[in-house]
Amino acid sequence: MADSLVIVESPAKAKTIGKYLGSKFIVKASMGHIRDLPKSQIGVEVQNDFQPKYITIRGKGNVLKELKDASKRVKKVYLAADPDREGEAIAWHLAHYLELNEKDACRVVFNEITKQAVKDAFKAPRPINMDLVNAQQARRVLDRLVGYKISPLLWKKVKKGLSAGRVQSVAVKLVIDRENEIKAFVPEEYWSITAHLQIGKASFEAKFHALNGEKSELASESEVNEVLRLIGDRPFQVGEVKEKERQRHPSPPFITSSLQQEAARKLNFRASKTMQIAQQLYEGVDLGAEGTVGLITYMRTDSTRISPVAQEEAREFITQKYGDSFYPETPRVYLKKNANAQDAHEAIRPTSVLRTPDEVKSSLSRDQLRLYKLVWERFVASQMESAVLDTMTIDLQSGPVGFRANGSKLKFPGFMKVYVEGNDDGTTEEDRLLPAMKTGDVVETSSIDPKQHFTQPPPRYTEARLVRTLEELGIGRPSTYAPTLETIQKRNYVAIEEKKFFPTELGELVIQLMEEFFPEILNAEFTAHMEGDLDHVEEGKENWVDVIGEFYKSFEKRLEVAEDEMKEIEIKDEPSDEICDKCGRPLVYKMGRFGKFLACSGFPECRNTKPIVKATGVTCPKCGKGHVVERRSKKGRVFYGCDQYPECDFVSWDKPVAKPCPECGGLMVEKRSRTGVTWQCTKCSHSEEAADPEEAFEED
Repeated sequence: MADSLVIVESPAKAKTIGKYLGSKFIVKASMGHIRDLPKSQIGVEVQNDFQPKYITIRGKGNVLKELKDASKRVKKVYLAADPDREGEAIAWHLAHYLELNEKDACRVVFNEITKQAVKDAFKAPRPINMDLVNAQQARRVLDRLVGYKISPLLWKKVKKGLSAGRVQSVAVKLVIDRENEIKAFVPEEYWSITAHLQIGKASFEAKFHALNGEKSELASESEVNEVLRLIGDRPFQVGEVKEKERQRHPSPPFITSSLQQEAARKLNFRASKTMQIAQQLYEGVDLGAEGTVGLITYMRTDSTRISPVAQEEAREFITQKYGDSFYPETPRVYLKKNANAQDAHEAIRPTSVLRTPDEVKSSLSRDQLRLYKLVWERFVASQMESAVLDTMTIDLQSGPVGFRANGSKLKFPGFMKVYVEGNDDGTTEEDRLLPAMKTGDVVETSSIDPKQHFTQPPPRYTEARLVRTLEELGIGRPSTYAPTLETIQKRNYVAIEEKKFFPTELGELVIQLMEEFFPEILNAEFTAHMEGDLDHVEEGKENWVDVIGEFYKSFEKRLEVAEDEMKEIEIKDEPSDEICDKCGRPLVYKMGRFGKFLACSGFPECRNTKPIVKATGVTCPKCGKGHVVERRSKKGRVFYGCDQYPECDFVSWDKPVAKPCPECGGLMVEKRSRTGVTWQCTKCSHSEEAADPEEAFEED
């Protein structure tokens, strides 16, 4: 008969742990938090040291009764929620509800859900860490004060349904600031000259580099013509030849933000999807004969630390599979990326490097396998020897004009045999081999190609870029990035088009008001400083009430000013050219939860509404009567459907092309990748380059 109760957050985690602990333990799930601040009111007693007023979360009655009954039938209760602030807070709330002494050794934590890790954790239970709990409470109270004090003000002065928050407001401001940079950007003309050269049978390229021995840039066509005149019919002669060896080091193992960024680049995952799948891999997957096993370590972390046991297992695996030369002389240790990084957990890694992606393939879904493969490869590569490249730089001279050719060759692959980190512009490193040359050699000229260019504005934020920027600024923590990105889209402060964030009019309006009345909320340094204060609370260096009190002094004064001075703003309906098909009055553009839509100007007498659609010029391939139009899902994602819906239910996530397939006549759709845009048939395997790739392709 069981004599201990173990409480975790989810049924999947309970199932995995239950198999490890055996019949003496009952393992049940709390289904996340059991208590929280009320939704209907602020729930914080400002005059009583900001004490939170917790209530039981609606719908948790049956779960709590089950836990209470189970706790009465056992001698010991263990609280095994996740090993972070949220997990500690869940454990504290459970202890309060079950009337456990938080100072007793009732808290069990583990960084990975494997049999050995779980058993070791139960040998060393500890009391609830109130510093962690208070750090979580401080963040919750702080966010509640900001959200529940500013949001009603925005409702009153602008429109209902708006919200403000510490991290989300900074994220929206970043998107708006980037958009303003792009609008203000003035392209500057510049030119390049590429010489296509040949020595013997080998051909290579060199670019204009210097004039009269001085490094030079070409700003206009007249400057280019002058350089071409100076070259004339002169031959190109090899000057200095430099050859050297260069090392390229592996990237550290994943932390939460880098996992989200790389999954966006390589797998096209949204941040929320990455975290959802990572949670599944952490909590456990049924591997058949081996049973249910957690495949990765805890996925909310900003530490790159690796345990000695995992490093030793990696060393044995690497040397056996790839050879001794692929493992460095000493195990790699990665330093913290920033001073505020917490080191409570390890980096994200496979719980055992011996479980290769191929071995677990049959037990995982497609997306689970892709993410696991990414984590596994990144970890293995992070422990491997550096890659070695032979680089060559050749300076060539044609009269007073200097050209330079650069080449490299992979001499020793090292970690690159397993994995190479992606980048936001989609470029890849390839061998650029140069033929053997020595000083004094004369090379033949095949052609000289001058080309005009214009500088480009900074790129709009993708999810990966925005997460990286928030992390670099010290704003938010591993658990906040995904929900923050979801919130700013849900509130219609930003929209996503072609995987890039664009600010909406509503977002710009809200941030404009915030900048005027609550500038510190939008100040990245201020927000990062608050994150540092919360870390100090977690470390026991500061009292959470003092941290909140210091913030609230100035915040309360700004609220009073905003209440008196913020003017009411009427968001006027924008007229359209369309007529209501029910009453004949004009339709107007209105702003709703999911963006703009068309509504009758006769509201409330006439409540007719229509979504805003954008024509594609493509006849519906399913019914042949309607036309395919661009629409938006409730989450703001663009898709394409027939304008005869609901009579015709044709939909496509890919943009249809007006040109039919030349082979089978089927519908062609636009497919975008890092290398360009192609048109692919939805019926056969035909694929071709887009008609105007330069116009269609946008750098990701």
